[in-house]
Amino acid sequence: MAAEGKIDPMHQFTVEPLVPLNVGGVDLSFTNSSAWMLVTLAVIFAFMAMGMKRQLVPDRWQMAVEGLTGFIDDMVRVNIGPEGRRFTPYIFSLFAFILVANLLGLMPFGIIPGFHAFTTTSHFSITGVLAVLSFSIVLIIGFWKHGLHFFSLFVPHGTPKVMIPLIASIEFISFMVRPFSLGLRLFVAMIAGHILMEVFGSFVVNGFNAGGLGTGISLISFLFIVGVAALELLVAAIQAYVFALLTSLYLNDAINLH
Repeated sequence: MAAEGKIDPMHQFTVEPLVPLNVGGVDLSFTNSSAWMLVTLAVIFAFMAMGMKRQLVPDRWQMAVEGLTGFIDDMVRVNIGPEGRRFTPYIFSLFAFILVANLLGLMPFGIIPGFHAFTTTSHFSITGVLAVLSFSIVLIIGFWKHGLHFFSLFVPHGTPKVMIPLIASIEFISFMVRPFSLGLRLFVAMIAGHILMEVFGSFVVNGFNAGGLGTGISLISFLFIVGVAALELLVAAIQAYVFALLTSLYLNDAINLH
């Protein structure tokens, strides 16, 4: 909350230490962000554990796990080819972590006094690390498989010789921007939706407190919250898919030099 009873839409993104720890002047505190990342991993582990029974007649959990893993496997196979199969576990881990983290941040835990959900993917430090990790894998695979020939990725086939310096420069800049855009896209999508819901939430509270015409504004704002929440559920899934899809496409560039 901000001063004068106004709602601060940025307060929900504050990283707060739960277990303060300082070692040699370095802050190693266990924060709410760390806690929610552990919750995310626990949810993924529980989901996978309950669905990996390998029954002849699968139950709902097994069907859900098989459907999700099959979805990612098809994505990797289509975008990378047979050689991309080895990267399926990594792509699946990316997709599952981002999806669950996004969805947990939308859960209405705020009805519990003093407790609220924390969206780890609303911090660029988290999405940026995921993007840099994916980009690093792309670079390692590219140079390991092709050596210095990997630089041919920046010169499209059929480029006139006179245009090579210009085209190569543009392609190189475009390539180096990938990790930034990959992490920024997810970060912006998540933080924007949460801010919007918080703002409409303040309209609901202030409108009811004001009474009269304010009550009508509160009801309209509540309808907006419902609509934004539904859109955020869709965005949560889309952003996880886009992150995994772009990672597989970047790996395809490194493996096949398209």
